[in-house]
Amino acid sequence: MLVRDVADAFPTDDRRFAHRVLRAWLHVLRDRLTVEASAHFAAQLPELVRGMYYDGWNPSRVPEKFDAEECAGRLIREANIARKDVPAATAAVVSALRRHLSEGMLEKVLAQLPPDVQALLRPLS
Repeated sequence: MLVRDVADAFPTDDRRFAHRVLRAWLHVLRDRLTVEASAHFAAQLPELVRGMYYDGWNPSRVPEKFDAEECAGRLIREANIARKDVPAATAAVVSALRRHLSEGMLEKVLAQLPPDVQALLRPLS
């Protein structure tokens, strides 16, 4: 499952932590995308993760316009992580998602974001 893969990639044995990180990353992405792009991306997610993705979503308020700094702030708050952990957290999520999504899907959805937000959500490997 994705949560286990995020935990392995971080690395940590704390599944609650991995869940928070995955959920925070997904919510930041979801809130920055259009409704159509968000629904298309969510359709690729495993069923349980799709529920996590949509939890608390208000499609009438998207896409929200925020830059990389606000994006990082959202990740920090929702995942309850330190600023220094943002690159490792995003790398862990991206690594895990690449195992579960069809090839190119992640790149396609991230390409819809401004370059600074893309760089934060998809750190260089």
